[in-house]
Amino acid sequence: MSTEISIEGEGFLLNGAPTYAGRSWQGRKIEGLLLNTRMVQATFDDLNSDTVEQWAYPDTGTWDADRNTSEFIAMLPQYKAHGVLAFTINLQGGSPYGYSREQPWVNSAFRADGSLIPAFMERLGRILRAADDLGMVVIVGYFYFGQEKIFDGGAAIEAAVDNATRWLLSSGHRNLLIEINNECNVQYLQPVLVPENVHELIERVQKITHAGRRLLVGTSYGGRRVPGPLVTQVSDFMLIHGNGESNPDGIRKLVRDTRAVEGYSPKPVLINEDDHFDFDKPDNNFVAAIDEYASWGFFDYRMDGETFDEGYQSVPVNWGISSGRKKGFFNLSREIAGV
Repeated sequence: MSTEISIEGEGFLLNGAPTYAGRSWQGRKIEGLLLNTRMVQATFDDLNSDTVEQWAYPDTGTWDADRNTSEFIAMLPQYKAHGVLAFTINLQGGSPYGYSREQPWVNSAFRADGSLIPAFMERLGRILRAADDLGMVVIVGYFYFGQEKIFDGGAAIEAAVDNATRWLLSSGHRNLLIEINNECNVQYLQPVLVPENVHELIERVQKITHAGRRLLVGTSYGGRRVPGPLVTQVSDFMLIHGNGESNPDGIRKLVRDTRAVEGYSPKPVLINEDDHFDFDKPDNNFVAAIDEYASWGFFDYRMDGETFDEGYQSVPVNWGISSGRKKGFFNLSREIAGV
């Protein structure tokens, strides 16, 4: 195991040294940030036989979960070469259409009782090893709204938290950040996963140790939503999203307001989902986040009428830097990181 993530004040460290050490870009401090991408489908599979055919690859006409993970891993060196140091995956993925009203598919590394499904965890293990070898950080999300329906209640979710946390700790990997659930304020039916209660799961993860070590953990909120005090007080880092905010000044205000929440103490602010682009313009949400010393994450999905080349959240995924939008992000990331 070669990569260890830690926190000092509002910045991240890798193996004891600040990320992007000494780097600034157009007068903006980059040292200590984590430029990142949302890659939540890297372990995707659909356990619902009625819906799995929707994800067939255009060249084979079938879905292949192992191919999906292998093609993602093969691209990691390219992402790293463009300055990206972190990516988010999720044990229940995200909408394979980007956004969905209903979710009949079943994409979950957990069974109904909270136990782990070995095939999902094997794919996760491959990703963690590859990222560790490259010096990259993995933001591991546990739960996704619409997929939490598989659980037999709150006790099963607590068991899932315990099982996933112990599995990750026992893997020996130290390049991990934990996101309890994606957008805790959006559509969750299980009470333990909503903003008023999810801080208890954050604390639950923090109390689980292995060889004297614990995981760094927080949870995200939906676009333009400032985290609440209960989550703010216990989180190791702050996770916010930029979806719904097309004005870069709104991103600047979101970051400032997050640092002003009751109970905030100096810790990193990390945006790990934003579906706004304009990478060719002098001001955009990516630049705005950096203006406020917050890390920023690219959320890309295939929009109506777009081809297989587009989108990192839409299944089947083309993990290549294969579209103008992807190239725009990675080129700007490389410039900002000074790679």
